[in-house]
Amino acid sequence: MTKTMALAKYKIIAFATIVDVERAKHFYRDTLGLTLVSEEPPFALVFDANGIMIRLGMAKELPKAHGTVLGWQVSEIEVAARDLIACGIQFERFEGLKQDEQGIWTSPTGARVAWFRDPDGNILSISEHPETETTP
Repeated sequence: MTKTMALAKYKIIAFATIVDVERAKHFYRDTLGLTLVSEEPPFALVFDANGIMIRLGMAKELPKAHGTVLGWQVSEIEVAARDLIACGIQFERFEGLKQDEQGIWTSPTGARVAWFRDPDGNILSISEHPETETTP
């Protein structure tokens, strides 16, 4: 019998890569409202996102992005989108996705998602999920 490690009982840490440290610090702290926990040059900026650690790794260049790197589950996506727009966030538009005027897409499962980028081009998202889905 193979023994397995149950990682479900541990907190997750989110990672993204940044190039411009000051610009990222301003965006994540001042625009998104996350708490800056520590600065660890030349390695990372560390933020608290409602009890989840986000480590923004400092790099000289970004790896090619392949989809969303960080996302926030929100209770009312229209309200969250409006608040982010008021902070200067512009939502992405993707060819082939039917997005509403705010840039919100409704998935086949009923989840609603809108994407935006941080100053380094990382794709971030907000999403609202149907009540039938389980949330952590």
